[in-house]
Amino acid sequence: MRWLALYARSRQVPASLAAVMISMVTVWALARDGGGGPGDPRMPALGLAVGAMAFSTGLSGQDLALDRTAAIRWAPRRAVHVLLAGAVVAVVLLAVQATGKDLTTAAFVVRDSAGLIGLAAVGATVCGGQYAWTPPFAWLSFSFFAPPPTSVPTQVASWMMLPPGTAAGTWTALVLTIAGTTAYAVAGPRR
Repeated sequence: MRWLALYARSRQVPASLAAVMISMVTVWALARDGGGGPGDPRMPALGLAVGAMAFSTGLSGQDLALDRTAAIRWAPRRAVHVLLAGAVVAVVLLAVQATGKDLTTAAFVVRDSAGLIGLAAVGATVCGGQYAWTPPFAWLSFSFFAPPPTSVPTQVASWMMLPPGTAAGTWTALVLTIAGTTAYAVAGPRR
């Protein structure tokens, strides 16, 4: 498994995992101290977005030219990297949530984690690994200050704050996950 260790180091996985752990514990502490009510989705969405942003910095390697000339198939590795990053972000929040205050449902965590990591993959494809965090950050910022979602377009725009089971939120997250993972797996990070 030497190649796996080298891949993880080149993609800054240990540092990203540490950032995810710290952000989730911080969100848990803020929520425990009264940040948001029992049904408030802002704290869990913030934690998931920070987790996706932490993993997004590793979506490009140290040397893009070397990645492009390597004699291995990158597409499956890139897709697995994105999907595992989303799974890790979701599992960490659910594990932190299991130790104390119930922040949100598992369906909310899975939906938002998948959509946000797909959005980060779109960011890596369009903006490069250095700036892959900007689409999740921008969409989260908009969702925090958006007007209440009354129509389908506003529900799509604020999908990460909608309750689980909302069709617009679920479909938006699914489209972002599939589009982001596919684009990143096929095209890779921007130079």
